[in-house]
Amino acid sequence: MSAEPLNNELIKYENIGISFENRKILSGFNLTVKKNQKILLRGKSGTGKTTLLKILLGFTKPSEGTIYFRNRVIDSKTCWEARKEIAYIVQDTDLGEGKVKILLDDVFSYRANKEKLDHEKLRVFMRELELEDDILEKDFQELSGGEKQRIGILIALLLDRNIYLLDEVTSALDAKLKKKIADYFLARKNWTLLIVSHDREWERDWMETISLETRS
Repeated sequence: MSAEPLNNELIKYENIGISFENRKILSGFNLTVKKNQKILLRGKSGTGKTTLLKILLGFTKPSEGTIYFRNRVIDSKTCWEARKEIAYIVQDTDLGEGKVKILLDDVFSYRANKEKLDHEKLRVFMRELELEDDILEKDFQELSGGEKQRIGILIALLLDRNIYLLDEVTSALDAKLKKKIADYFLARKNWTLLIVSHDREWERDWMETISLETRS
C-alpha cells in the first residue's frame, strides 16, 4: 500500500473529458477527494457519472485528462492497486446463476478476498441490511432488484474497505431502506465515499454535492 499523502488527498480528477461515439458529454472536470470525505455526484442520465467511477478503477479511459489515486496516475498497472483499496458497488449487481451462498463463496475464493468471508460478520451485515437467513439458499436470479442490490452492498461490506464508490445502490429499495443504508454509510467517519444517486436520502447539508450538468 502506498504511503498516505501528506494532504490526505486520495483521488484527483484533472481536466477529465468523456466522449461517447464522438459526442462529448463532459469536459474540463476537476475534483479532489480527500480521505474521509463524502461527495455526492448529481446529474441526468448520460452526463458521465458512472463513467467517472469506472475510470478511477481502470475499467474505461477518459477521452482527455488524468486521474490520480494516492498521487499516482491511474493506468493499466496502477489501477490494480486502486482496486485493492476501493469497493465499487453498482446499481445492477449480477453474480450469475446459482444459490446465493455458493456465489458468495465464489467471490471470496479469489486470493485477494480469501480471508474476508467472516461468517459472523456476514450475519451481522445481513441483519443490518434486513436480509433473511434463507436468502442464502435462494437462486440469485430469482431475487428482487432490491435484494440483489443489498447482496452487492453485503459483499462490499465484507471486503472491509475504507473507500467506496456507490453507483445508485439504493435505487430499487423502499424509502425506509434507502434512508437506513444511506445513514449507515454516511455515519462512518473513516470511510471515503464517492456517491452517484438520485435518491434524496443521500443528501446532507454538510456534504459536498456536485452537479455534472453544469460542467459539460
